[in-house]
Amino acid sequence: MKTKKALVAAVSVCLGVTVLAGCGNDTDKGTDKDSDKSAGKDSGDAFDGKSADEIAADAVKATRDAPSVRVKGNVRQPGGNVIRVDFQVDDQDRCTGKMTGQGAKADVIQVDQSAYVRGDEKFWQNALKGQSGAAKVIPKVRDKWVKSEPGQAGIEGMCDKQAFLASMDSDKSERKGMTKGSTSEVDGKKALALLKKQPGGEKITTYVAAEGKPYILKSVTEGGKQAGEVSLTDFGKKVDAKAPPADQTVDPKISKS
Repeated sequence: MKTKKALVAAVSVCLGVTVLAGCGNDTDKGTDKDSDKSAGKDSGDAFDGKSADEIAADAVKATRDAPSVRVKGNVRQPGGNVIRVDFQVDDQDRCTGKMTGQGAKADVIQVDQSAYVRGDEKFWQNALKGQSGAAKVIPKVRDKWVKSEPGQAGIEGMCDKQAFLASMDSDKSERKGMTKGSTSEVDGKKALALLKKQPGGEKITTYVAAEGKPYILKSVTEGGKQAGEVSLTDFGKKVDAKAPPADQTVDPKISKS
């Protein structure tokens, strides 16, 4: 039974949704020429008269270039299930994190090109659903750290900071047609809201730091099929990732025994 393949799929689903609100997934390729006319009086002062689209581009670059970041949030999937994640990732492929969803929970660590996932029984039931031999494997891997092989396709990408944030920069047209909102505070930091409405009625609000580097601090998606909220903090903070103890780690090849 291919435990690692199922593991990759389960983790990838959980991690992939966390950045959906960062860029949107619409097909609108146009730019709103009046995008800044709705801006509040105080909304653009910290950005030297830049348009909403220019600020968005700067924010994506600053966030992408940060040496590390903490990503915490939740996304409601079409079926109603809520996925919650809390990950710290850096540009050295180190990360630590937690995720929950569908009644399951799991912890993730990556260090020295090896990833480790520790899931509860429900996590593995979900991950291995429909696979032969699952009932035999689950007792061996539940609540244990399951280690991937170095370079295992899919596994290493989940803790690759650049890949983790790549969706924000994959299609520059998704950053166009934005409007400026008001200035408020996010986690004690002054932030400018950038707004975008999708053709399907989905509304995305992205909060950009108005002091210091223009990091994306929060993104909120309302309406649509995958409403949710993502916060980005701890830019540049060291990611303290250490391999779990050997006696708490199992090789996924155990599934073949």
